[in-house]
Parts: sequence; C-alpha cells; structure tokens
Amino acid sequence: MDLTLIWKTLLIGVVEGLTEFLPVSSTGHIILAEELLGFEGPPGKVFEIVIQLGAILAVVFLYRAKIWATMIGAARRQQPAMRFASAVIVGFLPAAVVGVAAYKYIKAVLFNPWVVAIALIVGGIAILVIERFAQRPRIKSVDDVDLKTALFVGVCQCLAMVPGVSRSGATIMGARVLRVDRATAAEFSFFLAMPTMIGATVYDLYKNWSTLGWNGGTLIAVGFVAAFISALVVVGPFVRFISRHGFAVFAWYRIAIGALALAILATR
Repeated sequence: MDLTLIWKTLLIGVVEGLTEFLPVSSTGHIILAEELLGFEGPPGKVFEIVIQLGAILAVVFLYRAKIWATMIGAARRQQPAMRFASAVIVGFLPAAVVGVAAYKYIKAVLFNPWVVAIALIVGGIAILVIERFAQRPRIKSVDDVDLKTALFVGVCQCLAMVPGVSRSGATIMGARVLRVDRATAAEFSFFLAMPTMIGATVYDLYKNWSTLGWNGGTLIAVGFVAAFISALVVVGPFVRFISRHGFAVFAWYRIAIGALALAILATR
C-alpha cells in the first residue's frame, strides 16, 4: 500500500480525534482536509463515520465508570440511573429517525467543502450569540438533565447532519439555551454521541459493506486507531478549558477557518 496514503490517513484520523468533541465540526474538518490533501479513501463516506467511532470509543473508555454505574443502577431500577439513561435515549431518537430518512440526500448533496465552509461561519456566529445571551445555569449535572431538555438537545443534534455544523457544537449550544452549565452540556453531548455515532457506524457499514475491500479496511483501521488515541488526549483538557473560558475561542476559530476555506475554494 502507498505510504503517502497511509500518512494522509493517519493525519485525518488525528484531525478527527482532536475535533470530534470540540464545537468546530470534525466532519467538516475531515472534508476540508481530504480536499486539501487530495485524499481518496474508501468509497461511500464510510471512512469518515468509522473513524468517528474511534473517537467515540475513547470517550466510552474515559467515562467507563459512569457508564457501568448507570447500567447497574438501571438494572436495579434506581431512579437517578434510570432518569439519566432515559434522557440519553430520548436525546438520541430524533437523530436516529432523521438520519435514516435523510441518509441518501445527506451523502449525495451535503458532503462538499462549500457547505462545510458556510456552516462553519454560521455556526461560529451562533455560538457567539448564544454565549452572549445565555442565562444563569439551572442544570449542573448530567444526572439532572430532564426529558424535555434531552429532547430539545436531540433535535438540535439533527442540525449536525449538515457537515460543518458540528454535532458537539449543536448539542452543547442547544443545552446552553435551556440553561445547562458548560461542563454539563459538554459531558451530556459526549454521552449522547455514544449511541448516535455507534448507530451511524453500523448503518453506514451496512449500506457500504459490499464496496469494502482489504485496502479499504486497512485504511479504516489506521484512521480508527489514530482518532481513538488523539481523542483520549483532548477530552479532559477541553472540559476544563470551557468550564473556565467558555466557547468564544472556538467560535472565532470556526469563522476564521470557514472564511479561509471559502477563499481557497474560490481561487481553485
């Protein structure tokens, strides 16, 4: 296999892991990186979805104690665990329904760098506005997220099907609108990502299974491992940073990258 292709795959995997949980759109960064690097990976966009799973599994590992406690508590019908599990399920359902219904349109039309660049800029402006007018938090723990809040956050997650919007950005900002504090909004976004991205991976693999050869599988594995390791590094510092400093720096970064991408695309 071409070593240059492997290095490009590693780079894209690292980009995925570093950006999956930041409100900057990992999918958007991958699309732009592929465009700039001239990367042609496995067909059907399955590569992007599976390396996202690598990043999600990093969060599963980091939050394994909370996940295990919730499973045990729910099995024993303990109210805090059942409430938290119900909130995650309710938040997951809108994306599951819309994702299956709009799968073909999303893959055929929206996965292009122009859409990404515009969505990055619009999303950055939205973050600045929400942070400016956010009210005093009323929810300060993932165990206190109610079903109404979870459903609203789940609906917001559907916006992230447009590449460049950012799944974490949409869910975190949706939670902030309903007065969830920053760290709790980020952590609930992490937990919501688990069923969402695992489901998306399984569905995308099902849709593209016949097109995957050995070379495609090797590239997916390389990207998966790179995304897993880099995500392990970024999650903890991200939660600490936004708890102290907020999301404005990510908003301005989105606007700058989106504007730069538009300029590059316009001159190519």
